Amino acid sequence: MGDQSGGKPPHSEGYTHRVKFDALPGYSLIRQGLNDLAAERHTAAALLVLVGAPRLQRIGIEVPNLNIADPEHRLYDLLAAEDSDSAHSRYNALIRQLVSFERAAECAA
Repeated sequence: MGDQSGGKPPHSEGYTHRVKFDALPGYSLIRQGLNDLAAERHTAAALLVLVGAPRLQRIGIEVPNLNIADPEHRLYDLLAAEDSDSAHSRYNALIRQLVSFERAAECAA
């Protein structure tokens, strides 16, 4: 099947021109998170997208609302359950990827 979005987010009316999201750093992780949220899977990528939902929505990306309280804590807990020794560094790395994508998307708009 594959990604049929052509590099665009599911919803992008907030832009006056099209941004090639797939060319931005971190897009594959954001796309995976959006797909996981749409399928109601609570993965690290999905929780990361929920962490960034307010900013992602401001740049025109529609984020499914699953009413998950404290996605930051849920993400950390998920990472700690997988490997408690590396949870902190993996959490910080994911947040850096999210912020990198958000900044690039804002600049591209």
